Amino acid sequence: MRRASTSLARRSNVLCKASHRALHDSASNPEFQLTTLPNKIRVATQSTPGHFSSVGLYVDAGARHETPVSAGVSHFLDRMAFKSTASRTADEMAASVHALGGQIMAAASRESMMYQSSHFHQGTPQALELIADTVLNPSFLPEEIEAQRDAARYEIREISNKPEQILPEVLHNVAYGGTGLGNSLLCPDDRIDSMNGHTLLTSMKAWYRPERMVIAGAGMPHEQLVELTDKYFSSLKSAELAAASPQPPLSRPIVPPPLASTSPPSVVKSISRAASYLVPTSPPTASDTPALMGTGQSSYTGGHRYIHDPDAEFDHLYVAFEGVGIHDDDIYALATMQVLLGGGGSFSAGGPGKGMYSRLYTHILNHYPQIDHCASFHHIYTDSSLFGLFASFVPYSQGRRGGNTPTQILPHLVHQLSLLLYTPIPAAELDRAKNQLKSSLMMALESRAVEVEDLGRQILVHNRKIPMTEMIGMIDILKPADIRKVAEKVFGLESGGKATVVCMGHEDTGPWQEVFAKYSVASV
Repeated sequence: MRRASTSLARRSNVLCKASHRALHDSASNPEFQLTTLPNKIRVATQSTPGHFSSVGLYVDAGARHETPVSAGVSHFLDRMAFKSTASRTADEMAASVHALGGQIMAAASRESMMYQSSHFHQGTPQALELIADTVLNPSFLPEEIEAQRDAARYEIREISNKPEQILPEVLHNVAYGGTGLGNSLLCPDDRIDSMNGHTLLTSMKAWYRPERMVIAGAGMPHEQLVELTDKYFSSLKSAELAAASPQPPLSRPIVPPPLASTSPPSVVKSISRAASYLVPTSPPTASDTPALMGTGQSSYTGGHRYIHDPDAEFDHLYVAFEGVGIHDDDIYALATMQVLLGGGGSFSAGGPGKGMYSRLYTHILNHYPQIDHCASFHHIYTDSSLFGLFASFVPYSQGRRGGNTPTQILPHLVHQLSLLLYTPIPAAELDRAKNQLKSSLMMALESRAVEVEDLGRQILVHNRKIPMTEMIGMIDILKPADIRKVAEKVFGLESGGKATVVCMGHEDTGPWQEVFAKYSVASV
């Protein structure tokens, strides 16, 4: 009885302190609250009305943190989510997920791992318990990993046959020299057979530290999410606490009590649980951890790559430069520039307000029917970004009429960049791009799932929630001179910017550096 009273007193003390911090953090924004628990895990909520709730765990991990030893781990951690755990068989996990009546998912990206659920309000406790179970107590059974090896091979084959999906991966690899942000989101072919329970568990041990985690939610009281996070994640120790009081290696995973069932374990579960202990589960040694977890630092290198594909329906050409990171104030100007260039497919059911007045539509797609797709892109990261243009077009090969070569298309893409450097930007055109950017930001957040994901990632990156009013204000103050200044910073002749050029199809680009020099755009 005394032990129960002590535990209750400790929990009350923690939650009282958490509530105090939450009130302090939310003074400037009553709809947003942020609390940091004693083990450094952060809990953030956004109070918005709705008929259902969303909650997610976001981890500062992902492909950019992989090394040659751990390449492909984030891809497999994504695929192995919500499988067998120490407290559930795969069938029981599937039944618990379906019982929520909502959507639960995991996703790996270059800079974060995400486990997220959208469900009815009363499902929040079970949703967070399922996320905790799959993150803290995975079994990684050999037969489940083998099944995911086959699935990964199929996925890689499918994506490799879709240029619009595989070429952004190639572009990142070339732009960042194959390390850090240049690591692929897909597990390399030669690493698939190396994936096993030991590799996955030791990588999670190295990456999934509470100081690298954020729990974000919408649709529930902040105090409830703080209490649930404390209940399911308080066993995690930050690196600082772990160093101060190292724990002996665990021979068995810690199992939080399931919420949905109190029945004794079945024979099937007991066999599955026993099988999980056959997989090596020792924690990473001092030599393992640096090998598994890279620094995440990236160096932009630029470069050129040609992928010969004589059977392709279209040729594909990508041109990119390194932009600024998410913390740079110029990120808003660069994002506006991307909307101003716009573009899309040669056929669109859209009209005004759908990007049909963007430059790549009016200057390229409306004039050259042989170009099937032409658009700008902007991949944003904490310390860098990739900004550029791409085109897919009918190839000129074997006498096909109406086709073009990459040598003929490249000048049109580079010319669009040069126009941003050397011609005035009409105020009306800039205002249209700014309004489109603002509306796209606000409309995206109409989705509860997107809202929670945005909240979690913002806390990971900024350790605060940037109000929409602040974003809108930064966009509103942009002038034509600001766009030109950022264009000069990214790909002007004095910028030192290096181009990344990727071409796939029947022919290569030829002497591409000469094209950049002709239009006075940086290339080397």
